[in-house]
Amino acid sequence: MRIGELAERTGVSTRSLRYYEQHGLLRARRASNGYRTYSEDDVRLVSEIRALLQIGFTLEETRPFVDCLRQGHSTGGSCAESVEVYERKLSEIDQEIRVLLARRAEVAAQLAQSCPGCFVRG
Repeated sequence: MRIGELAERTGVSTRSLRYYEQHGLLRARRASNGYRTYSEDDVRLVSEIRALLQIGFTLEETRPFVDCLRQGHSTGGSCAESVEVYERKLSEIDQEIRVLLARRAEVAAQLAQSCPGCFVRG
């Protein structure tokens, strides 16, 4: 399939697909006319990249998942390197939650001080 069809099937722009290719996450083959061509495996790779980006992974963090799929695994998260990225990402999210909870407590304290009768939800 050509780049337009891959874009349509995965919901990713052709510009993004070229960007993935520049970063070595997607490997286009070239037809005799010079057009990029892709396979069904590429649909799976792009879908994996897209899903991970949507939940907050960086493009570079998707690399172990793509590599895992290329090695023939049924899911991109089934390799040890991918599990390490999942664990690191969860740790980062937990830290972000702690920071947000501390900020929330500070804002709630300032509200309570400024407006003693005001109700603080949550």
